[in-house]
Amino acid sequence: MAYNPEIHHRRSIRLQGYDYSRAGAYCITLCTHERECLFGEITDGEMHLNNIGRIVADEWLKTPVIRAEIELDEWVVMPNHFHGIMVITDASATNRDDVKKRNTGNYRRADNRPVGRFTGRPPVAPTGPKPKSVGAVMAGFKSSVTGRVNTYRQSPGSEVWQRNYWDHIIRNETELDTLRQYIITNPARWEQDSLYATG
Repeated sequence: MAYNPEIHHRRSIRLQGYDYSRAGAYCITLCTHERECLFGEITDGEMHLNNIGRIVADEWLKTPVIRAEIELDEWVVMPNHFHGIMVITDASATNRDDVKKRNTGNYRRADNRPVGRFTGRPPVAPTGPKPKSVGAVMAGFKSSVTGRVNTYRQSPGSEVWQRNYWDHIIRNETELDTLRQYIITNPARWEQDSLYATG
């Protein structure tokens, strides 16, 4: 079927004009492709991760290790989705000495010319989510999980996640506490969950 902008347009579910790299707390929900129960099962109100679910948990725990500006709050892997609260800390407060240590050797080429010197080619506009943003974290997390899951299942190119994700910008302590409780109690309420699926 040919592309038809009337049918095939994608409407963003992000808040228009909001800078998702801004310091603050965000609640994220990701669903599996076609809401397939891939990550384990719930028994007696407790989530029991299978090997694929453990991959998801492991990759989420790596997030603040890979990205110094991210802190994790409550999170849960459910049979067919994931909820997590992440905090973007003030990026300007990042220790510049640590950044220099991580980037040692990247400031000049071997011929001592500075990196980024004009090459005669027009600059290429960056694509993808803004660095150090919620979108960048989600893209990296989803990609890492997908790669490891497909290696584990020996299913290269298979979909693991739905195309997008839901986010909520947490504006105060009351919202934060409410969302924490929602996440903590999510396994116990599985059969009433809007994402509930069997099998």
